[in-house]
Amino acid sequence: MDEIIKIENSAIEAIEAEQRAEYDIQIATAKRYPRNLKSVRDNCIAIATMNKETASSCRYTLPRGGKSLSGPSVHLARIIAQQYGNIRIDSKVKQITDKQIISEAVCFDLETNYACKVEVRKSIIGKNGRFNDDMITVTGNAANAIAFRNAVYNVVPKAIYESVYNSAVRMITGDLSSNDLLIKERKNIISYFINEYKVTEDQILNAMGLRSVNQIKAEQIADLNGMRQSLKDGDSTVEEMFHLTDEKKAEENVKQKKSEMKEKKGAPEQRNLEMP
Repeated sequence: MDEIIKIENSAIEAIEAEQRAEYDIQIATAKRYPRNLKSVRDNCIAIATMNKETASSCRYTLPRGGKSLSGPSVHLARIIAQQYGNIRIDSKVKQITDKQIISEAVCFDLETNYACKVEVRKSIIGKNGRFNDDMITVTGNAANAIAFRNAVYNVVPKAIYESVYNSAVRMITGDLSSNDLLIKERKNIISYFINEYKVTEDQILNAMGLRSVNQIKAEQIADLNGMRQSLKDGDSTVEEMFHLTDEKKAEENVKQKKSEMKEKKGAPEQRNLEMP
């Protein structure tokens, strides 16, 4: 037994020594070929604004309490990580519980020797109970992507990714200088949600905290593009984004109250029938 333990310890020590040597080589290479921050920023902007589709993927939007939370997406994080260089990022599912999937990501800047670890939790409980294996896998991939994004933005300087993000946002809406162009783009994005996700115009407006379609201006169009990206990336679901679950519960409550009222109205008549 002692011999087995010694062999196992030796194997672990060998793996750890190999990993340390690998890190030492990478750190030495990073020190020898340091990044140029201006080139990093310029290259990232060139890639992020290469076309409208790429620019749109760089922004996510999540409706919360009648307001929109938006920011740089995981796709922008990948562009920045590629161009930033001398950086290591690893994201993986750490644990799956009965109700949640927990993902962890680590981002390590080899030049500055600065590392950050983040954890993301996503629910695996839906309206029909616990997700099946395929949906758990999809949710795990989404959690990994969010953890990756958060880890990168905790290590890369804000001045870098904000410049790239702002350039992408300016390109997302395109030319909306005239009212005709604004109306056309507004119609296109609303039609996309109605056709792709089977939601109504009222549900879209409610999610954004708006009362009328005429309130959708350039900024709101950018938000709608970000909402579309969030659904594609798995940051949110259609039910969560457009409060479909809440609406269904409200409808069920109304039906239940109507049913109870009918029963109460019918109760006296029933008692009268039973009287001698």
